[in-house]
Amino acid sequence: MIALAGAGLLLTLAACGNETQAGGGSLSGNTYLSTSITEDGKPKQLAGNTRVKLDFIDDGRLNADAGCNSMQAPVSTSGGKITLKEPAAMTDMGCPDGRQQQDTWLSEFLQKKPTWKLSGDTLTVTADKTTIVLTDSDVVQPDAAIDGTKWTLNGVIDFDSVSHQDGADKAWITFNGDRVTGFTGCNELNGRIARAANTITFGELATTRRACAEAEGAMEKALVNGLKGKMTYEINSSDLTLKADNKGLTFIAAR
Repeated sequence: MIALAGAGLLLTLAACGNETQAGGGSLSGNTYLSTSITEDGKPKQLAGNTRVKLDFIDDGRLNADAGCNSMQAPVSTSGGKITLKEPAAMTDMGCPDGRQQQDTWLSEFLQKKPTWKLSGDTLTVTADKTTIVLTDSDVVQPDAAIDGTKWTLNGVIDFDSVSHQDGADKAWITFNGDRVTGFTGCNELNGRIARAANTITFGELATTRRACAEAEGAMEKALVNGLKGKMTYEINSSDLTLKADNKGLTFIAAR
């Protein structure tokens, strides 16, 4: 299990400062997904089913990823540049098919203090001879529906860290009205829920009783124990976050 703790990452952070470009346009509170990338004037091909994501969080942090690990740091967007105020904290999952190398490439790109320009929903970010064109995620990938979507387990939130477990993509849940069904990676689960505004209240979950290997059992415990009582939920594009106090779970909509 890999934890994104990042000492200093979750200190009280100053706001981004003057992040409005000349002529208007602010990045704060918006998430952008890449639609094209060029290097030395030639298209750059990313690994299959990956995009560059830049999420400018309201509290002054940038959360970025290129399809594998997530990196996060306080950021300034003043002066038309994206400037990381300290080295980014990054998860440390091993990813195949060149995705881990994309992490390194994106991290190095962001360290170069790239320039940015916002035109409508399109964000263009440039450093040296590399240009990334991104579009607001609400346009490229609208929020998935809470009901009927197969939500695949992605991480476990514990106070200021998010942990990721190998094989978590085998565990999933689906909401249908007042019920939740799913698979723990080992056993099937189901139970009743109640929804109000942005909250879901979970009743006791029932599971089948198949004996689980150690890793599967740990994942089942994290999922079942994580879905308890009244939790707030937030959907951002294909990402679902369920939280109660300082604990929770993150999911990704299955494609």
